[in-house]
Amino acid sequence: MHDIAFIRANPAAFDAALARRGLEPQADRIVALDAKKREAATRVQQAQSRRNEASKAIGQAMGQGDKEKAEALKAEVAEIKAAMPEWEEAETAAGEELKDLLAILPNLPAEDVPEGADEADNVELHSWGTKRDFAFAPKEHADIGPALGMDFETGAKLSGARFTFLRGDIARMHRALAQFMLDKQTRENGYTECNPPVLVGDDAMYGTDKLPKFAEDSFPAYRNLPADEIIEKLGPAPRDETPRETILKTLRNSREKLWLVPTSEVPLTASVAGEILPDLAQPIRLTAHTLCFRSEAGSAGRDTRGFIRQHQFEKVEMVSICRPEDSEAEHERMTKCAEAILEALKLPYRRMLLCTGDMGFGARKTYDLEVWLPGQGAYREISSCSNTGDFQARRMNARYRPEGEKKTAFVHTLNGSGLAVGRTLVAVMENYQQEDGSVAVPEALAPYMGGVTKLEPAA
Repeated sequence: MHDIAFIRANPAAFDAALARRGLEPQADRIVALDAKKREAATRVQQAQSRRNEASKAIGQAMGQGDKEKAEALKAEVAEIKAAMPEWEEAETAAGEELKDLLAILPNLPAEDVPEGADEADNVELHSWGTKRDFAFAPKEHADIGPALGMDFETGAKLSGARFTFLRGDIARMHRALAQFMLDKQTRENGYTECNPPVLVGDDAMYGTDKLPKFAEDSFPAYRNLPADEIIEKLGPAPRDETPRETILKTLRNSREKLWLVPTSEVPLTASVAGEILPDLAQPIRLTAHTLCFRSEAGSAGRDTRGFIRQHQFEKVEMVSICRPEDSEAEHERMTKCAEAILEALKLPYRRMLLCTGDMGFGARKTYDLEVWLPGQGAYREISSCSNTGDFQARRMNARYRPEGEKKTAFVHTLNGSGLAVGRTLVAVMENYQQEDGSVAVPEALAPYMGGVTKLEPAA
């Protein structure tokens, strides 16, 4: 969410930042709605104040025997009461329209984010590792995977396209990668391991900027409410409501909408929603390995083959909550924590600074890590580390109190993949493949593989 005070004071700068995102100016509309809301709020406050004064004066007039004045004051109070609902409605309507507009506007890019239309305009900052020199033509993971237990057909039979069934040692390697990543982030990088819910409500999704913009990209789920909760939500039935209408309303209110998390960024970040945290001398660093679910509504036709873009996948997520002055350094630190996983697995990669046209909705600055896939002969994204500034914090009202101060301030939130487990499995398969179709186990994974040193293709 955007700072309305900043927009009022800097409308031209706000529109210029939106223009870098390829969006039309919005400041005039925002300021006008804000003024309308503030004007209506002022009228409501003035009316309430005058009503209270007049009500008090009625008693005084009655005590003095001045019935004429008392009646005039009563008429004034009645007039104010009759007019107030219109003013209150005007305040509410302007406030809702303003909130709805701000909710769909993306975060403003940091000054050092390059301008550009799409991924072609991203900037490579550095690369690491030496690409392996194969003595044979390397294959894509989708070609060597089925013989190793990566079963696309059974996944599709069970759940449809973009679901995969893993069997045997390749399933073990998938689990080993997640365990290795978690151990690295907790034991070496100072993140606290969490096991959050993977079903969350609207507030958690809205606070982490996934609603309303990306509802189509997420999977909704529902739970049936207990009878007492339904009755509490319904309240007393209106006198003019028929039994049929009451039954229909009960059915509508018998289920609560939840969302399968698109990433554990949602519950980890939303865990501080509505909180006033202490000084935050040290950032709060959280990590979790969870299932993630995405409908991929906006990626029709992309990566339909193989294990790259799945509806259900697993990820080790990193989240940081910190003071504003610490967020840039925390962004660099978080990205290095993700890079350390790739380096430990000896997977060549490059770090990309995303341009304004390729950056996510809630980010003010994003680094993508792209791993080398020799079977594809291309770099592919395996981690995205973003600094959202106070954008999410404003949406979920997450604050901290600087030491020695009475006033609170919004925290900054950051999130990053440390890493996407399935894509890391793909990278290991392609970089460690052997000519006979087997895949060597990286040295870093040996302690997690129970003595298995190679994924062997089925005979």
